[in-house]
Amino acid sequence: MLARQPPEWAEHEWVWIGFPSHADLWEDDLEPARAEVMAFARAVRAAGKGERVILVAAEDEALASARALAGADIEVVKEPFGDIWLRDTGPIILKNDRQRLATSFAFNGWGGKYELEGDDTIGLGLAKAAGFPADRHEWILEGGAIDADGTGLAVTTEQCLLNPNRNPELGRDEIETRLRDDLGLERILWLGEGLQRDHTDGHVDNLARFVGEGRIAIPVPADRDDPNASVYADAKARAEAMGLEVVPLPSPGRILRDGEIAPASYMNFYIGNAAVVIPLYGAPNDDAAVAAIGALFPGREAVGIRADHILNGGGSFHCISQQVPA
Repeated sequence: MLARQPPEWAEHEWVWIGFPSHADLWEDDLEPARAEVMAFARAVRAAGKGERVILVAAEDEALASARALAGADIEVVKEPFGDIWLRDTGPIILKNDRQRLATSFAFNGWGGKYELEGDDTIGLGLAKAAGFPADRHEWILEGGAIDADGTGLAVTTEQCLLNPNRNPELGRDEIETRLRDDLGLERILWLGEGLQRDHTDGHVDNLARFVGEGRIAIPVPADRDDPNASVYADAKARAEAMGLEVVPLPSPGRILRDGEIAPASYMNFYIGNAAVVIPLYGAPNDDAAVAAIGALFPGREAVGIRADHILNGGGSFHCISQQVPA
């Protein structure tokens, strides 16, 4: 029986969230990033109105720190990983009429850039600890490289899934076949490039997100010097050519870190049961992004939270979370 990942706006039982655990990776950002992660976790939990939140710490010091910060309403577990990007390394939970099952994929550190012990095994580790029937596919796929609307339609980028640093032996047709066989994804919208300086090679959850069946949100350039203006225009044209409804959302524009463009995006929001949580960067469009994204999800509170230090580590709220459908 065909199993698929439900859309993110469907009800969740819980969400795993990665907790920054390695001081040698995070350096001066460690404690500020932990504070941002906890603020995100509390917003998702929404004082008990949201899904269960399970923070995942990689080792004992991080476990103790997470427990001290979490309080009684947020759970904490220990499961070894390289870093916190559970959207990419954690299990994807599929569902059909009879059961939920976990699937995971081989992982090579985003094309060999950051290969850390534990990242290739955390998917099966979390799935088995939760008691899910689990399997693993031995081709490279990160969860943040795809987004789906629950009907068998998904969006991805050529920059990532066709990159020779992932699966050089697989062409577009072979990858589409595997997405169908392994995740129940029958139709693929192929976008081109992702955001500038995104070390994931263009993960789509920084660029375009489904906000309804056949309805996809894509940013509009913030101003003339928005570094991703051409990327947004190309994505919009491809989505419209496929017949999808395109919802325009604000872009944070040019965000610099140490004088270099950062892959900052409001599109890295997380859709929880009670709240939709949007990463903020101190940009002029911050308030507009919260309002626009919140309007897409009536009945949920739109919460904007600064994510500067998580961004310094390479991602944001969607990147560090993986939901489990109810």
